[in-house]
Amino acid sequence: MFSTDLAIDLGTANTCVFAQGRGIVLNEPSIVAFNTAKGQVEAVGQEAHDMLGRTPPNIRAVRPLRDGVIADFDAAEKMLVHFVRKAMGRSPWRRPRLVIGVPSEITQVERRAVRDSGFRVKASEVHLVDEPMAAAIGAGLPITEAAGNMVIDIGGGTTDIAVISMAGTVYGRSLRVAGDAMDEAIIQYMRKSFNLHIGERTAQSIKFEIGSAMPLDEPLEMDVKGRHVAEGVPRTVTIRDSDIRVALAEPLRHIIQAVRESLERVPPELSADIYDRGVVLTGGGALLRNLDKRLRDETGLPVLVAENPLTSVVQGAGMMLTDLPLLRKVSNN
Repeated sequence: MFSTDLAIDLGTANTCVFAQGRGIVLNEPSIVAFNTAKGQVEAVGQEAHDMLGRTPPNIRAVRPLRDGVIADFDAAEKMLVHFVRKAMGRSPWRRPRLVIGVPSEITQVERRAVRDSGFRVKASEVHLVDEPMAAAIGAGLPITEAAGNMVIDIGGGTTDIAVISMAGTVYGRSLRVAGDAMDEAIIQYMRKSFNLHIGERTAQSIKFEIGSAMPLDEPLEMDVKGRHVAEGVPRTVTIRDSDIRVALAEPLRHIIQAVRESLERVPPELSADIYDRGVVLTGGGALLRNLDKRLRDETGLPVLVAENPLTSVVQGAGMMLTDLPLLRKVSNN
């Protein structure tokens, strides 16, 4: 009950924190708002996200991670420190052990920066684990067996594809097309097809409410508010799920192509395992309607969505807090 060990999923879109014995204690957007006039942090997480598109010139909202890599080291450190302190609550004198899930493509310099940030919040140990590995553990895959397990983690900045066997990554690929690319595709489509300029938050709402990878049994539609491109005045248009499928066609094509190429490069013995066991989808992108069916049709493999795709990475990292032998096998320290 006195444990303050934490597992952290440092994601492009959201950061989740799991506390040993308490479960997930924090799940907030990975955003930091800086006050440039005062040179200080104005807000972090959900509070900063609520400011997007609504800030005066002296307040700048930034996302420290872009496309699966750390774009702003200073902001990333301040965000990590804030979240760790918030998760620890009234135990500031304790020195937690941290397990941090990081994008698989980040460089050694970036890994060192994340590790140093962990030690600056007085952590006793900092272990870094690749997000696809943590997602596979969180999804309940038997990663320690001598058999192939394939996981596709579609996050905010990257789609990570990994084939795991005996607690190691046999094949891994990171594609910089994921949730953010889908949002941008929706923004561009609304601009070209409806002459409507919308923001990032509106694009996310459209994706969650009526987005799909294949035709739906019951068509959906939605009223979208934005600014008319030519007239510059507020407008409301009604869009259908079929419109958003057209918008998402290109990013989905890239993801499906990457999955096919990955399957071609997997050793034959592991390919047989994947054919029997199927592919597991995790990450926020796994929630896109009918994406599992689309992948099933395109690859001919069984495709399953993880029970809790949004929190698979942090759940897996949290499970490693109590399994030190496994943690030592899979961490990249």
